[in-house]
Amino acid sequence: MPSDTCVLGFDTSAAHCAAALLCGEQIIASRAAEMGRGQAEHLFPMLEAVLADGGKSWSDLHAIGVGIGPGNFTGIRISVAAARGLALALGIPARGINSFDATQIDYDDPIVAIVPAPRDQFYARLAGKPGQLVGKAELAEYAQPVLPPPAPGLLARNIARLASQGHGIIPPAPLYIRPADAAPSREAPPVILANDT
Repeated sequence: MPSDTCVLGFDTSAAHCAAALLCGEQIIASRAAEMGRGQAEHLFPMLEAVLADGGKSWSDLHAIGVGIGPGNFTGIRISVAAARGLALALGIPARGINSFDATQIDYDDPIVAIVPAPRDQFYARLAGKPGQLVGKAELAEYAQPVLPPPAPGLLARNIARLASQGHGIIPPAPLYIRPADAAPSREAPPVILANDT
């Protein structure tokens, strides 16, 4: 990418909505809000506010960076769907950045990046290895330092930085380490009757 590229990074993979605008090598605008629900309603107004704060418009963007998790099932799907739609509408690439990479971005020494998971568990990844679901006891057995994700605003900035460097997957897709808690309905689907007239 050119040195003056503008990348919009955002994340809703946990109980937050966060966005950052990187132009060149500088973060020129950033916003974050803690929220347990409502990311779908808050995401686009926040993205537009970040663009306005940075004095940019949608047409100034060269790429999108989006957090793909692991984390909240619905939150991840909200961001990934938004990023894919924006990429299609704007004709620019959208790169999916996982929370592990966004956490480890400034660390050269081996660390275990973690993301809180339901039921007092954690998604954990040692650099260069796949993520896994672990309990507190397993987490305590790691020899490397354990690092939780940064605050939501910094997470969005790191996502934008990694996307501007060409990291991430295209098109973005959710990173699920465990299956969702939701289960398909056990009831039989309705019968559709043919109209013979």
